[in-house]
Amino acid sequence: MQEFSISTKFLKDVWHLTKSYWQSEEKKKAFLLLFAIIALTLGVVYMLVLLNKWNNAFYSALQNYESETIFNELINFAKLAFIYILLAVYSFYLQQILIVNWRRWLTNRYIDEWLKNKTYYRLQMFGAHTDNPDQRISEDVRLFVEMTIKFSIGLLKALTTFISFVFILYNLSGPLDFKIAGMDIHIPGYLVWTALIYSILGTWITHKVGNKLVGLNYVQQRYEADFRFSMMRMRENSESVAFYAGETHEGGVFKKRFKLLLDNFWSIVQKQKQLVWINSGYSQIAIIFPYVVVMPRYLSKEITLGGLMQVAGAFGRVQDSLSYFVDMYASIAEWQAVVERLTGFGLHMRDVKQENPQQNLERNIGNTNDIVGKNMNIYLPDGGIILEDMNFTLKPGTNILMQGVSGSGKSTFLRAVSGIWPYVSGTLTMPAAEKIMFIPQKPYLPLGTLKESVLYPGTETRTDEELKELMEACSIGYLHEKLYLEADWSHVLSVGEQQRLAFVRALIYKPTWLFLDEATSALDEETEEKVYTLLKTQMPETTYVSIGHRGTLLAFHDKTLWLDKPTHRLIEK
Repeated sequence: MQEFSISTKFLKDVWHLTKSYWQSEEKKKAFLLLFAIIALTLGVVYMLVLLNKWNNAFYSALQNYESETIFNELINFAKLAFIYILLAVYSFYLQQILIVNWRRWLTNRYIDEWLKNKTYYRLQMFGAHTDNPDQRISEDVRLFVEMTIKFSIGLLKALTTFISFVFILYNLSGPLDFKIAGMDIHIPGYLVWTALIYSILGTWITHKVGNKLVGLNYVQQRYEADFRFSMMRMRENSESVAFYAGETHEGGVFKKRFKLLLDNFWSIVQKQKQLVWINSGYSQIAIIFPYVVVMPRYLSKEITLGGLMQVAGAFGRVQDSLSYFVDMYASIAEWQAVVERLTGFGLHMRDVKQENPQQNLERNIGNTNDIVGKNMNIYLPDGGIILEDMNFTLKPGTNILMQGVSGSGKSTFLRAVSGIWPYVSGTLTMPAAEKIMFIPQKPYLPLGTLKESVLYPGTETRTDEELKELMEACSIGYLHEKLYLEADWSHVLSVGEQQRLAFVRALIYKPTWLFLDEATSALDEETEEKVYTLLKTQMPETTYVSIGHRGTLLAFHDKTLWLDKPTHRLIEK
């Protein structure tokens, strides 16, 4: 189990996650806010010093029954309290502005990194050590920014409070004189040393009890995310589960993951209960402790009631500042877990972007209209071979049908051509990416209106009438009235309807090369013939490469390539 420790590595991780924003294009605005927050924080501490001095004046007047002074001090308190509240409110407000700005910038940065070079796909396919990237971006970024600001400003306040009050406490507490074994002991400013010893002891005990909270919090976040993901996954596949009557199995999965979550949460509760015992006892003793140690001086009339209250207040401020890590221990443990998750997520994204030792593919883009592969080999992540020694030339105008038994590597071949499969070697020459479109067996339909789904990814536009004509041509015109309806269309429409929409999309973008991965598997033969005829008549400049098992597809292609699974070869038929 990972334990809590403010190590050099942890501080380096915090600095690595922090510095990017403070060196970004927003650094001027960020530093301006930060300096304002620091100034307000110092102002708050200064007001605490003035309020501490007010304690002496007020309680001394109270002790001496000086009614005029008492009322004057009450008015003075109202002024001091108003300024303190004003400073505290705007310190909080500016901190929230800084948190929002920083979170927005850092979230955008992680989103860009996650989407860049199809990292999201590689993490899903090959990132074995990365769980729930959505939570890393949405939840952990928020927690990191909030906690970093909170602890940084809190530490600044604790430090300045300690510096401000330690001298007050030192001067007010006076010396402590006693004898041990006939020796005269003289300790000047003894309350300062008492507060220091008291705080160190409390911090040490708290650390010994709560040092396993980091590991528990780290695991808890993963269990929470896994539990949510399992239910989200069932929601996305609800129809399949319903057909299989798999509710009992799914319920077992949910309950098993929820039990892991609860068991770990109970361990956190047990540790936090121990910390509450310690923190509550520690803070309650700290209330009375300064009165006990100063009472002899008050009873001997060395100090007044006002002096007693000022000493007690100063002791409390010094003790609070020294006890910062005691009070914030559980939160700091959670902060460390958040930092480790974000750092790990960043490292995993960089890892999947790095070139795999087996990947030695030379890609030549944009210098030709042909797609030419030379000595190409496609591998599995574990090094196993899928296809080897492939030499092929796909010519514009020659439509290709790729066939082979299931598992022979047809879809992986398309992934290799598209550039999203990293385990490839050899040479591949092909046109620019904007001239190529890939249609998978289950087309992607984004959240939003139906029109946005049809025009996805949104680099082309069409009028409603043009879309209606294309949808009619693809036997899906009845959906035209729903173009501006927002829905999760991947669940609303059948797979056949989604495939017909994908052909509408192809007719809109008219790519030079169109790769179809079993793109008509859910269509009847009549509709399949209709959409392929549309490709020929309305997209005469487009060459398409299809993957499919149906014999009916042969009529729409000029050449067949067979992927032979036993020999891992590409054979022309």
